[in-house]
Amino acid sequence: MRIALVLLFLLALATLPGALLPQRNLDATKTANYIAAHGWWGELLDRLQFFGVYSSVWFSAIYLLLFISLVGCLTPRTWDFVKALRAKPVLVPRNLARLPHHATKTVDDDPDEVIAAARQRLRRWRIVEREEEDGARTLSAERGYLREAGNLVFHFAMLGLIVSLAIGKLFSYEGDVIVMADGSQFCNSGVLNYDSFRPGIEIDGTDLDPFCVKINDFSAGYLPSGAAESFHADIEYQSGADLDNGTWRPYTLRVNDPLRTAGDRIYLSGHGYAPVFTVKFPNGETRTHTTQWEPVNIQNFLSQGATKFDPPGVTDPAQRRTKQLAITGLLAPTAAFDGTLLQSVFPDALSPAVAIDVLRGDLGIDSGRGQSIFSVDQSMVDSGALKRVARQNLRAGESMKLDDGTEITFEGLRPWVNLQVSHDPTQLWVLAFALLIVLGLGTSLTVKRRRVWVRATPATGDDAGGRTVVAVGGLARTDQAGYGEEFARIERALLGDKET
Repeated sequence: MRIALVLLFLLALATLPGALLPQRNLDATKTANYIAAHGWWGELLDRLQFFGVYSSVWFSAIYLLLFISLVGCLTPRTWDFVKALRAKPVLVPRNLARLPHHATKTVDDDPDEVIAAARQRLRRWRIVEREEEDGARTLSAERGYLREAGNLVFHFAMLGLIVSLAIGKLFSYEGDVIVMADGSQFCNSGVLNYDSFRPGIEIDGTDLDPFCVKINDFSAGYLPSGAAESFHADIEYQSGADLDNGTWRPYTLRVNDPLRTAGDRIYLSGHGYAPVFTVKFPNGETRTHTTQWEPVNIQNFLSQGATKFDPPGVTDPAQRRTKQLAITGLLAPTAAFDGTLLQSVFPDALSPAVAIDVLRGDLGIDSGRGQSIFSVDQSMVDSGALKRVARQNLRAGESMKLDDGTEITFEGLRPWVNLQVSHDPTQLWVLAFALLIVLGLGTSLTVKRRRVWVRATPATGDDAGGRTVVAVGGLARTDQAGYGEEFARIERALLGDKET
């Protein structure tokens, strides 16, 4: 048990980095920024797996050792408890006056009547009656076995919780996806539909629970100070037979109020804005793109990103790579300008504006390498293949022209939401074991293990007259307050007020 307690303390200590440091599986961007900002110290922590605490080797080792230690301490304790349940209450001590709670009185009842009254008073206790060699009748009573039972339930539940969490790591998965709140859909049909996906060890992404979600609208409420008050998304979803018959079911998705369907939980975990740009090319053709930009300040939702365009009507790959466009910069949902510097003063989209750079050239999207939707390939800028051709601030509805006649119009904003999909087949088991932990701990802390002994000895001497000397003793197995009052009640019930 000492080893288990040490390991439990180490496990609690090991979770501190997971609470204090950004974790790569939750926010890869924030983790990368933290490492970059802290130089060699951040790189050392990364090598020591402090940014992936719960999947690290050292955390898993503590976890496994705690499991082994719990099994090792529970096996003998369970056997001892079973033997204690089968054993009879112990013999009455020879000298009850040595116990911390005791009383001796002479009553007019005979020993049989005294023992019968004691048996009736202690009817909910485990009782054994015996007769001693001198003719005295004794009663041994014990109560509080639930204390050790609660202790065992607590530890077995902890063991079950550890096993459930381990199984959950094997067969669970979690993913994030950004969906435009304009009727766009997301279907849980494969890993490629996610922006980020974190599978369990036994999950390969080929057998996900099928469902579809359609995001019709998103609304956010803010206080005058800009503090968030409420978020909700009006969605429709399909799962099970609905996928075959095309039925969509409405649902209002709120923060910390997930949609539960097809064995998965769908959370509303974030939101942001996507600027809408329309580009009219020199040949008269137009393209309109809506690409989500990444918030860099969650208080006022100042965002940054990149919206990329391929020129229409250009079939030659080499020529096309010289005329690709990227619109990058900052987006403010409620804009204020300090000279030419764009600021966002409120998180709601009351007066949107952008401060953009227009880049033209080779975006590098044909290279076969993946790149972030929030930025351009910096190596293309460094090599000179992608050059800035214009910079301007635009409010919604305003336009700008490039040197070749291309016209760019900022149409406004559209909201997007970030959905987190979580699948954990052991979540109900985790809940059940967590409740058992609380129940077992509460039982072991509130129930007291205690014993009561009664000895009824026929009085001797000339004035005995059929009277009986009754000795009562009590002992609590733990030093908890409250047993003195209980023993006093038992004493009054058995002996009355007449003392010897």
